[in-house]
Amino acid sequence: MQNATQIKGQTKGQTKEIFVSNNTFGKLKKMLVFSALTLSLNVAVAVDNKVFDQADIARGKAKSATCVACHGADGNSLAPIFPKIAGQNRSYLFKQLQEFKSGTRVESVMGGIVAALSDADMADLAAYFAAQKVSKGVLSSGKSFELGRKIYRGGKKSTNVTACIACHGVHGKGLPSAGFPALAAQHSLYISKQLKLFRQYSLNQQTGENKPSRNNDYEGMMINFTKNLTNKEIDAVSAYIAGLK
Repeated sequence: MQNATQIKGQTKGQTKEIFVSNNTFGKLKKMLVFSALTLSLNVAVAVDNKVFDQADIARGKAKSATCVACHGADGNSLAPIFPKIAGQNRSYLFKQLQEFKSGTRVESVMGGIVAALSDADMADLAAYFAAQKVSKGVLSSGKSFELGRKIYRGGKKSTNVTACIACHGVHGKGLPSAGFPALAAQHSLYISKQLKLFRQYSLNQQTGENKPSRNNDYEGMMINFTKNLTNKEIDAVSAYIAGLK
């Protein structure tokens, strides 16, 4: 039985194979079919769609004062430990804010900040930051760049690691209708931290430990992606992502 799906694609006139594990491929198909039926897949079902649809950019800007200290006035953070949220798709931003509030995604600072926000507040903030333009990322080079590019574009068949482009695209723009976030130009330090948090969830399951981790991805897709990556590989992929545009 095959444990992977090989997808052939064209890159600058060359045909390349992209490794996608069958586990991920099945979930990807399921998500894409569902997203074709509902335009708000990654907006919580409990929320009236009107709240999301009636979000206002100007209101979001007025409510963003608390966000500025970490994320910058336009969502382009200067400190690499804080993510750039400018230009991120608004449904993904809205989902993350909701999950910080519910505790599905655990982060002490964000949990405190969003505690008093209503769904309308979160929708306005998501609309504002999504409308901003992300700043240019940092382009890496050398062996680390090549390793990151190899995994991002082709995956790693030997350890069942799916290629990142399967969900996030060649240029890291993501797929808003399916809930896949944009990654291009994101701080490599932040990306690396998140990937390691997803991986830690698997390690916790294996060891019984309760170290900080993350598991608010769709059906464990990011957990499956990271569980067989080394620190070196995670850092390389993160550095490659930072230079995408």
